[in-house]
Amino acid sequence: MAVQFSPAQRAAAAGVASAGLLIAAFALGVGQGSAAPASASDAAGNAALTAATSGAGTARITVTGTGDVSGVPNQLSLSMGVQTSAGSVATALRQANAAARSVTAVLRRGGVATSDIQTSGLSIYPNYSGSSGVPSGYQVSEQLTITLRRLSVAGGQISAAARAGGNATTIDGVSLNLSDTSTLLASARGKAMADAKAKAAAYAHALGRPLGPVISMSEAAPAQPFQPLPEAAVPAPGRASSVPVHPGTQQLSVTVTVVFALG
Repeated sequence: MAVQFSPAQRAAAAGVASAGLLIAAFALGVGQGSAAPASASDAAGNAALTAATSGAGTARITVTGTGDVSGVPNQLSLSMGVQTSAGSVATALRQANAAARSVTAVLRRGGVATSDIQTSGLSIYPNYSGSSGVPSGYQVSEQLTITLRRLSVAGGQISAAARAGGNATTIDGVSLNLSDTSTLLASARGKAMADAKAKAAAYAHALGRPLGPVISMSEAAPAQPFQPLPEAAVPAPGRASSVPVHPGTQQLSVTVTVVFALG
């Protein structure tokens, strides 16, 4: 005789079977040494604890420090040349060459080293008058870059070079520079690090945490000092006056980015 179960009886039987499977799986897990959280709330608590521990171990502060120092320039860079005009290229070039040689010779006699006199430009181009397409003459320009390492006599050297070039002389400008910045940069770096550490300590104090060691540090490339002067006046030939040179001061700046650990 066939036995029939009602829907309610079949559901109860399925529940008992499921419970049996869960109990068996739990027993197997315990036997193998694996432990599961007792509840969902316990699992969430363990995850929060792990995150907090990890956050405390990697807490850090990133700050930027700046150090500024000033120095007195000790050398002058001069851009000067000669410019001539004539009815032919050959004549204009010959006149320019002669003027440039005179300038160079005077500078060398005045104590400027050959290595501090450098040809930096040469141009030749026609001159036109009116609407004619035929050149009325030609202009030649020769440029020199000169480094003067003794500021006490640089003004006299500039004046002498201008007189040697005569009315062909041109001066585009001068700049005063620091020949050696190593000592100044070392001082600026020390100031930049001190500035960064002071900022980090202030932030750590505000957070109520002790400041830890440096994790990393990087330095932005220091800007090279450059202080152009107004275009120098060219003394008239024959005058013995010296071009006044005022070195003033130049500033060097170093910026560092430092990452500190928090205790």
